[in-house]
Amino acid sequence: MFTGIVEEVGRVESLERTSGRARLVVRAPRLAPEVRVGDSVAVNGACLTVTSVEGDRLSFDVVPESLGKTTLGALRHGLAVNLEGALRVGDRLSGHFVAGHVDGMGEVSSVREEGGQVTVRVRAPVSVAPFLLEKGSITVDGVSLTLFDVAEPSFSVALVPHTFAATTLSGLRPGSKVNLEADLLARWIAKRLSGRGGLTAEKLADAGFDVGDDAYKMDA
Repeated sequence: MFTGIVEEVGRVESLERTSGRARLVVRAPRLAPEVRVGDSVAVNGACLTVTSVEGDRLSFDVVPESLGKTTLGALRHGLAVNLEGALRVGDRLSGHFVAGHVDGMGEVSSVREEGGQVTVRVRAPVSVAPFLLEKGSITVDGVSLTLFDVAEPSFSVALVPHTFAATTLSGLRPGSKVNLEADLLARWIAKRLSGRGGLTAEKLADAGFDVGDDAYKMDA
């Protein structure tokens, strides 16, 4: 489990493809001394297992499923990646519960700066769209963010100066692909309601969620 609070922006050393999988090596001077072989690390929001630690370099084996369904397959030498070590029992939960299981890749449609913040508009794939809740949580490239201006399948997130400076999201441009993970709680509620006529804004409101003034409907 993770929280979506990036601990370090690492740099890709290499992504070497072999038959059936790939080996990803990332330089992480801050995180490397804290992890051991077998630990989990979120790389741009995708949970990977550390296979070796050599100085400030972390190595991971990446399976074809992850290469094809996340942005990991497009990594190359020198690119920056968001890194977060696994949540420890007793740690402060500053973001939200994140599994590190990417639900799909979204595409940035616009990036604009105004009022001291950067607003990013993202179009989500069909695998994520049903779980977009106004003022709910979402993970974008491993970063815990709050949704607003939801108009399925698109949504906006606001980046405060710290998030903009301390993550790779400062490099987003229209057309950029991003890893998305839906809020676990929203997914659980949708699952529970799937046999009861689908997930709707009204049902979410009855469950205690703030869905805003727009009662948009979502099919589970």
